[in-house]
Amino acid sequence: MAAAVVLIVSAASAIAQDSVAMKLDVVAWGADIPGLTFKAGGKGEPITALAFRYSKPVNYSGAALLQIHQDPAAAAEATEGSQNTAPIPAELAKLRATDPTVVALAKLPAGSRRATVLIAPAQAGTYQTFVIDDDPSKLPYGKLRVHNYSPFKIAVRCNGKEGMEMKTKDSFLAEPKDGKVIYELAYDKQGAWKRQENNLIPVGEEEQVQFIVLKSDADFFTSSDGSRGGFLQTVVLRRPAKEEAQAP
Repeated sequence: MAAAVVLIVSAASAIAQDSVAMKLDVVAWGADIPGLTFKAGGKGEPITALAFRYSKPVNYSGAALLQIHQDPAAAAEATEGSQNTAPIPAELAKLRATDPTVVALAKLPAGSRRATVLIAPAQAGTYQTFVIDDDPSKLPYGKLRVHNYSPFKIAVRCNGKEGMEMKTKDSFLAEPKDGKVIYELAYDKQGAWKRQENNLIPVGEEEQVQFIVLKSDADFFTSSDGSRGGFLQTVVLRRPAKEEAQAP
């Protein structure tokens, strides 16, 4: 009898670990992506992932492996011409065999109250996702988190301190000084460091700030005269603390 109780408790714990309840921000890596839902058949209120910026957050409660759905024709149009060669994950391909509206999967962090899902056009009507755990325990208010989502090694120096070398998907927290972070950005070009820019990012005491370095040919980074600012692109995402007070 005791063994049965242990098994029941263990099963319940596993189910709990596989479920999450949080606020999600879905951000498009490229042009705006409309018509996304977290349920098949377009059920649920449609979400528009805005290009490299936050929109209205979504309350989510369900499986930690988030399924993102979209009309297959719309997904095919949105991903047509994508240069993203990331392979379709086997689990996503398996789901699409019976439900072609599943266009992306995102593994959400357990025990978190807030997350950002970056969604990038990939191959054959699918998207690649990158999940950032934005729980205040991971990104305290008044600090800046630096991410390298480019395919190159980069170096970032903040407020004159020793530079931090970052491989793809590395991140670190930077401490603002007098409410700002002055950064220098360089990238590895064939074994030599190439300096790209130095700039200033204001960081309020009551906001979470993400600084993302990436490589993108999206129109978002093209000026009216057709020029582009640098070899790599940068994005700053800001979230005020008052939004967290409304978390589910």
